[in-house]
Amino acid sequence: MIDALLALQLFVVLFIGLHDWIPLGPLNDVKAVRNAVSPGKLFVSTVLSTPPFAIGFAASVYCARTDFLSGCFGCYGLVTVSRSTELLRTWWIPYLLIDEPARADRYQAMFGRTHTFLPVRNGIRPDTLHIALVTVIILLAVISFGP
Repeated sequence: MIDALLALQLFVVLFIGLHDWIPLGPLNDVKAVRNAVSPGKLFVSTVLSTPPFAIGFAASVYCARTDFLSGCFGCYGLVTVSRSTELLRTWWIPYLLIDEPARADRYQAMFGRTHTFLPVRNGIRPDTLHIALVTVIILLAVISFGP
């Protein structure tokens, strides 16, 4: 389970760092994102978004190598809390609770052709990256607090 967790965290780090710049098949739509957001804003977003998850991944690798598994959830949570809070606010709350038509239209234009596991709800459907992040948090909780 730890190897799966680390592999998924690495996927998240690489995906966040590359998804606005390199076509990754059905996982992203670079052209649609670039039509909606300037390259300068994309660069700033990448520079601000990637390091917390990279640091969290490095902390998890360290925790796994030192058998300090109970600390993995705390390490990952501490360094990714601001980014995770933003994802909760911008994706999961609108998806689950709040109908925001303007946000839904924007997300549909930028991410409407990306792969997802979930159906549309409130005009939004979190893509594979957002499912991967939730899965990382669930795996960390199970490893850190499970039997």
